[in-house]
Amino acid sequence: MTSATEAPEGDLIARREGSCGVIRLNRPKAINAVTLEMFRDVDKALDQFEADPAVAVILLEGAGERGLCAGGDIRALWESSKVAGDLGKILWREEYILNARIKKFPKPYVAFMDGIVMGGGVGLSAHSSHRVVTERTKLAMPEVGLGFFPDVGGTWLLSHSPGEIGTYFGLTGQTMNGPDAINAHFADAVVPSAKLPALREALTKVRPGATSAEIKTLIDGFATGETAGPVAAMQTKIDSWFAHDRMEDIVAALQQDRSELALSTLKTLGEKSPRGMVVTLKLLRLARASSSLEECLVREYRAALEVFASDDFREGVRAAVIDKDRSPKWSPPRIEDVTPAMQAPYFAEIGADELRFN
Repeated sequence: MTSATEAPEGDLIARREGSCGVIRLNRPKAINAVTLEMFRDVDKALDQFEADPAVAVILLEGAGERGLCAGGDIRALWESSKVAGDLGKILWREEYILNARIKKFPKPYVAFMDGIVMGGGVGLSAHSSHRVVTERTKLAMPEVGLGFFPDVGGTWLLSHSPGEIGTYFGLTGQTMNGPDAINAHFADAVVPSAKLPALREALTKVRPGATSAEIKTLIDGFATGETAGPVAAMQTKIDSWFAHDRMEDIVAALQQDRSELALSTLKTLGEKSPRGMVVTLKLLRLARASSSLEECLVREYRAALEVFASDDFREGVRAAVIDKDRSPKWSPPRIEDVTPAMQAPYFAEIGADELRFN
């Protein structure tokens, strides 16, 4: 790599260690939130590692103790949205194309999903071929709380979770622990965080040309074998509440249940953007019938551009990230006020701006 990406002070460090192409997100104070330049540097690193026959496997990791990645640089997107800028259009286009590239990357790609993994961090890790979580993992797609929806291929991932588990996580933004991430098909193996250094060392010694099956066997040697966490135990209830295709019906099912869990879930939904939830539910149902990640990313890109121009996005980020008053004033304020006419632009074709893959 260039000296710029090798420099420890860079926001992204990419270098070969033995036979492992290491990509380290390096903004620990921001829990490695990803900027446009970092996405571009990841793409450049993948170019180099793909072409280098000495690189047998890719490893994605985050600097610091708090997590792999807390998401994208929301503050920068908010600033651009306020002035009708084009950061959303540029960043999401490049990010989503990168997400699709990771899914199809020809060499084994291992992601250490330790600590916090959210939003854009999910996009860089959960599409990889070998997804390692730990007892410290806190994985979430909390975008509906920002007037947004689970993007970066989140609709594809969530729609492939068992039953309505993905609908639940997508609409509530609730956090998965490591075993629940495996149950939801966001991860593959739980490895104790204390064993990550030894696993990392082993990955640097993998023979060039090693297959995905060999990498899986290597990782499994460090894994606990856990496959289901606390949310999996609630699946029967979750399936009955979230099986509906309209938000009004999901809310009604929760209201009728009256259990403590139903009421707490109802309270959580009540804090989210009504428009964000309605759009998310429709995207999840469309994703369920989709044949590829790319198909979902094209749809997500259309919706993301509409979100970027919306008051709800600016208000959601203001309340959560800027002012931190946790009191967003959503528009419209109620689910039943989200009309078909309001929804339509999120799903409309966008002509020359459509997302395209090479």
